[in-house]
Amino acid sequence: MLDITIVAIGKIKSEYWREAIVEYEKMLRPYAKITFEEISPEPICIGDKEKTKKKEGEKILRSLAKYPKNEILLLTEKGKEFDSLKFSDLFKERNDQVVFAIGGSLGFSKEVLEAYPQISLSRLTFPHEMARVVLIEQIYRAATIINKKEYHH
Repeated sequence: MLDITIVAIGKIKSEYWREAIVEYEKMLRPYAKITFEEISPEPICIGDKEKTKKKEGEKILRSLAKYPKNEILLLTEKGKEFDSLKFSDLFKERNDQVVFAIGGSLGFSKEVLEAYPQISLSRLTFPHEMARVVLIEQIYRAATIINKKEYHH
């Protein structure tokens, strides 16, 4: 069974995103355990956005330090792109645990970007709530591919 942790800046505020995540969590139960770790965002310092990114980056690095480094993947629009079949290979290539990190509205600090490999859900930028839904759907799709279930066509 896959053990997936999603570390993200901010909470899911909109009910419809929460409902979508709950539905995918239910569908994933036979294949994976999903844990969400939400990190409180920093107020955006209008005059110095890098300061905000740096503070959030420090929080993310502290959180990710609990996990083996080779199991952590940052979600960024500039990361390596995959189709769904190749994305499912990520889980075959790793141990049972995979940690995904989603940055805040300003993205990741330089320190975080330099510390971990990056993957992309798309070259498009998504709000963090939508990124979580897209990610959990792709995790579900990957689990069904791995387990040869009817979902991905």
